[in-house]
Amino acid sequence: MGLLGAAVLVALIVTLGLANRQRDHALQAQAHSYDVMILARTVSGTIARSEASLGRYVISGKAEKELGQLYFDQWRLAGSQLGRLERLTSDTPEQSARVQQLRTAFQQRGEELSLTALSTTYGQNSQALARYYKARQSPTLAAIDATLDQIIARERALLDQRTADAMRTVDRSSRIAGVLAIFGVLIVVGALVLGWFTLHAVGERALARAEADAERLRAETLAVAVQQATDDLRVQEAKVRQIQKMDAVGQLTGGIAHDFNNMLAVVLGGLELARRAAAGQDAGAVMRHLDNATDGANRAAALTRRLLAFSREESLKPEPIAAAALVSGMSDLIDRTLGDAITVVVRDEAQGWRILADRVQLENAVLNLAVNARDAMNGRGEMVITTGAATLADDHVDDCCAGDYVTIAVTDTGVGMTPEVLEHVYEPFFTTKAPGKGTGLGLSQIFGLVRQLHGGIVIDTAIGRGTTVTLYLPRDAGTATAMVQPDAAPAAVAATGARRVLVVEDDPRVLAATMAALEELGHAPIPCDAPAKAAAMLAAEADVDLIISDVLMPGQTGPEMIAALGPRYPHVAVLFVTGFAGEANAAEFGRHPVLRKPFTLSGLERAIATALAADRPAPPQALAAE
Repeated sequence: MGLLGAAVLVALIVTLGLANRQRDHALQAQAHSYDVMILARTVSGTIARSEASLGRYVISGKAEKELGQLYFDQWRLAGSQLGRLERLTSDTPEQSARVQQLRTAFQQRGEELSLTALSTTYGQNSQALARYYKARQSPTLAAIDATLDQIIARERALLDQRTADAMRTVDRSSRIAGVLAIFGVLIVVGALVLGWFTLHAVGERALARAEADAERLRAETLAVAVQQATDDLRVQEAKVRQIQKMDAVGQLTGGIAHDFNNMLAVVLGGLELARRAAAGQDAGAVMRHLDNATDGANRAAALTRRLLAFSREESLKPEPIAAAALVSGMSDLIDRTLGDAITVVVRDEAQGWRILADRVQLENAVLNLAVNARDAMNGRGEMVITTGAATLADDHVDDCCAGDYVTIAVTDTGVGMTPEVLEHVYEPFFTTKAPGKGTGLGLSQIFGLVRQLHGGIVIDTAIGRGTTVTLYLPRDAGTATAMVQPDAAPAAVAATGARRVLVVEDDPRVLAATMAALEELGHAPIPCDAPAKAAAMLAAEADVDLIISDVLMPGQTGPEMIAALGPRYPHVAVLFVTGFAGEANAAEFGRHPVLRKPFTLSGLERAIATALAADRPAPPQALAAE
């Protein structure tokens, strides 16, 4: 009887333990489901805040640039939250599939909203408003909301199902325990003392469970309070960071003013000396001083291009670039920049793969990485620049899509970065350098360039081990829009003869300068100060051979004007001239060449020859003569 009683007691304890484990499992599943539902609601709220910021940015008409940055930051935050949601639902194939649908709708929605943001940034307010209201009715928004609701509803159903299963298991265990208890009482009728001890143990266990539940409740309350305090600290940190950013802007503005004053001093001094030398009829001195002034102007133009590259408003000049050849061609520049105490090792493992990118921006990115590596090594050590080739799967590196990528990796033997520094390295104006030693723009520019090219960036670093920054750039698979270099070396140009040229330019000073340059080249220019007048002037001037048009003009852009005139005048060649085209407008130029401002006479002559050499239909007079 004692053995049977012990067996019953063991069975009763095992049954109660099983019930406790089932309850704990149900609590874990419940917490997991709550995490999924809360995160899904968080993603929805972040997307809503991002779109609301974009709406206010569009309504402000570019006046509130902070709203545009807030839209971009919130959208990036929603993307990271979506990644966390993917990880949380990876154990449920059905939920994982819905999250992938949500990821697709999120990316489509991002492309729609980015067009609206870009239109606002470039001053196309009416177009931005139209795109914004159209985006508000886009099916992708409804798809995102519907998918989030499905995820939450399914997770709630899973929670109910798991809880019901656990409760059924607990109830079954309780019934079995009851039967065993009755059976045990019948068997150990004489073992009242043992029964009393058993009931006393069960009572203590129930009391311990109640105390544990109370402790868990207090822990949850404390966690909520800690989260609220953390949120408050983050708000204060953001305010302090904004103050630091404005301080960095002030330092940057002073540096730019200093550089421009130096360049203007070279230009003005050279022109004044040239004027005095001309009065003395010293031709050699005149040319020497004019060359100095020209060099200063070219340096000012180069600084402007770097500033436009940072603001993401410089027109891109994409061209196929062999990564290894680019790095090799920069070796002298890198050596002069880093100094003799830095040993530079270049390795080519790119297998001849090419990148379709803007050469100047890519060179600036490599140079910025080299300068950062030098500073990390305190001006002494070894730096390795490696060009390679990689084939990636979706999201294997950063947000890169599946495909072939050219890699450019810069490795130093410096001090490395702490996790706190690594968290902020891509933020504009964030720098660990002393005041006056840097403004924190380098890695933010590189990050912007990589995102423009739909690539990725990875930083491998540790304190005392050095740093490796690797750029993943898509392998070239097509041909870029033709871009005419304004300051390229002179080349042989086929004679084009005197041509009738319609010049469309809203700035009267630029229009006058362009007219004078065309007359100097022997052409017959026709001035047009507004794109709306171009159609009437073309109708009045039947012998126009070429249209030279600015890109950004009030009322209508140059590409929009050409798109409207093209069907009626397909025989007229087109040349776009711009210094501020925006990175999203390259596709709008079509097959027409683009000349960058400022340009020289020889650069203009080459661009005209390129435009006139393009294939196009014969003019109506020639067809009539045939």
